[in-house]
Amino acid sequence: MATVQPGGARPGRLAELFLLLFALALSFMAYAQVALALQGHLPPQMALQCGGFTLLTLGLHLVVRWRAPYADPVILPVTVLLNGTGLAMIYRLALRYQATDTDPGWLIAPKQMVWTVLGIVAAATLLICLRDHRVLRRFTYTAMLLGLAGLIAPLLPVIGDTRNGSTIWIHLWEFSFQPAEVSKILLVVFLAGYLVTRREAMALAGPKIAGLQLPRLRDMGPLLTAWLASLGVLVFEKDLGTSLLLFGVFVVILYTATNRPSWIVIGLGLFAGGIYLAYRLFGHVAQRVEAWLHPFDQAIYDQVGGSHQLAQGLFGLAHGGLFGTGLGRGRPDITPMAYSDFIFAALGEELGLTGVMGLLLVYLILVERGFRTAIGIRDGFGKLLATGLTFTLAFQFFVVVGGVTRVIPLTGLVTPFLAYGGSALLANWVVVALLLRISDGARRPPPATSEIDLSSLVQADKPKPKVESVGALEAVSRP
Repeated sequence: MATVQPGGARPGRLAELFLLLFALALSFMAYAQVALALQGHLPPQMALQCGGFTLLTLGLHLVVRWRAPYADPVILPVTVLLNGTGLAMIYRLALRYQATDTDPGWLIAPKQMVWTVLGIVAAATLLICLRDHRVLRRFTYTAMLLGLAGLIAPLLPVIGDTRNGSTIWIHLWEFSFQPAEVSKILLVVFLAGYLVTRREAMALAGPKIAGLQLPRLRDMGPLLTAWLASLGVLVFEKDLGTSLLLFGVFVVILYTATNRPSWIVIGLGLFAGGIYLAYRLFGHVAQRVEAWLHPFDQAIYDQVGGSHQLAQGLFGLAHGGLFGTGLGRGRPDITPMAYSDFIFAALGEELGLTGVMGLLLVYLILVERGFRTAIGIRDGFGKLLATGLTFTLAFQFFVVVGGVTRVIPLTGLVTPFLAYGGSALLANWVVVALLLRISDGARRPPPATSEIDLSSLVQADKPKPKVESVGALEAVSRP
């Protein structure tokens, strides 16, 4: 008998604590600068608010230290930095609304703080209750049913609610929620569980045409279903952003599971065809495309739902220049819905190109850590789950930035952790908690000691089973 000692692994909790304190300090500095610029003094409740936010985030850090000691030490601090920056900017816009008394938007700051508390508590609860991410694989089809039910819920006559032309809300008494934000997580769980058992058939079977391995027709079912579901969301709920997000997630997870470029080609073809049909058949999509192409056309600028918001956001970004006007010293409130759809433009005006490039780097760090977790985890379900969850964050942010800067048409998505929106904030904190749980499994070393009978390893007369690695990320993962 021989004893095998695994290599030591550093949990990184001390580094996480230092990074977390640094993120909190930057957030509080932004908050204080906003108050000094707009009010001339620090708010009397600042100590209570900052102290409460600190205790809340440190409490989550202790939960991670307790339940996921080997989780990635960077994911939590960068998330807190983004959330804290968003709270500071929302507070800044709320002060302007309160000063002009022309919009009830001054209530957005306390509401966003409440949703932040709920999001962090939900993340801590998930880490405590979910000890192994592989448990979620048991609920593959349950997640599918619940996810589809969440997409359909806003269409119900009693609880469905239409705002700004989109039917994406459910309303119960004084409570409003966007169920699609939770549905995207549930559908990622379903896809990861479904494809991890069928990826070999989808990857190895099918005809080969012009050097491109095509899938069998019956294997096209999941992708066609995703395409039809995305079109359904676009047609009936007029939610372009969620439609694009769902279809993009489906294509990325399919490619990750099978490592077949044909899925990307087919997915892009279906995507282009769907967008063209939507542009030709649905007026709200055509209106967004026209506003994107001609934002400064007076006729389009003046019409309801035209390019007024986009043009004002571009003016704000131009006003910010390289270094910005300074927090609290610009006029981002001139842009409609600056606290949600166009908070990136508001930050660009007051932080300048330098500031928003820093925010882009913070998002890139979060996305890189998510994909690193997907590469490092050893089980196929965890790889697909981490890939899908990370892609939801990356897609939302870069599509929002592309829309605000007029690279692509506006989609209606909000910037994760920065923009006002309780449903999105709560769902994104759950995504972060799942990534922390998966990264704990990826970074956790083998058991402290394991007794291995070396004689059982030397069996040259017995053929060893052939194992074929399938999947883009599994091919480079460590055994």
